[in-house]
Amino acid sequence: MKTGIVTTYPRPGIVQITMTRPERRNALDRAAYRALAEALTDAERDNAVRAIVLTGAEGCFTAGNDLADFQDVSINHDSSEGLGYLRVLAEASKPVLAAVEGFAIGIGTTMLLHCDLAYSGAGTMFRLPFAHLGLCPEGASSYLLPLASGTKRAAELLLLGEAFTAQMAAEAGIVNEVTETGEALARAIGKAELLAALPPAALATTKRLLRRTHARAVAETLEREAAEFHALRLQPAAQAAFRAFLERKR
Repeated sequence: MKTGIVTTYPRPGIVQITMTRPERRNALDRAAYRALAEALTDAERDNAVRAIVLTGAEGCFTAGNDLADFQDVSINHDSSEGLGYLRVLAEASKPVLAAVEGFAIGIGTTMLLHCDLAYSGAGTMFRLPFAHLGLCPEGASSYLLPLASGTKRAAELLLLGEAFTAQMAAEAGIVNEVTETGEALARAIGKAELLAALPPAALATTKRLLRRTHARAVAETLEREAAEFHALRLQPAAQAAFRAFLERKR
């Protein structure tokens, strides 16, 4: 077990990476991001792994970034563990599937745009609250979300930052399918089994071709968003929003 992450092998050829900080609704701190990046890198290097499933422990995907980390003004965006994880996820050559339940907030939603397949339990709450926190989009979502959802829906989700349902996430192209609550992981593992039975070279080539047109733009947007995000994170409005949120949680 890595910090905040558990890696298991539920079926031959499948690795399951589970975010597990249940006391924080699986919110991701710097150690958890490092562990996620390492687990993905290990899966990419392991020839026995054919498909990767991302999920969260105890019926929750992730409540997003741990806002306590955002209060640390010493963090530079170039050394951000969150950005490092997103780079690894965006460049993964093996199929990555997500099983989403409970909450998918902030990066809990934007990381799904980099997954090849995503399945959500019906009761999941999604939200992209960046503007409410004095921040801008991250995870290349300002590029990928309009591609998946159209510009009007992307603007609605990113500017207003309101909570939305699993059904709305499916309609916006963020997830492939809505399952019964509690069934997303079983569906994702079932699909991963189908992928694990296929020739890996064919899967890797198909994934590369699917992403070829947008790969450079995604990489550039990841970096541009990270720089803008970092600058906004240091501003008084964002720091006040972080303090207010953490005080409510005490």
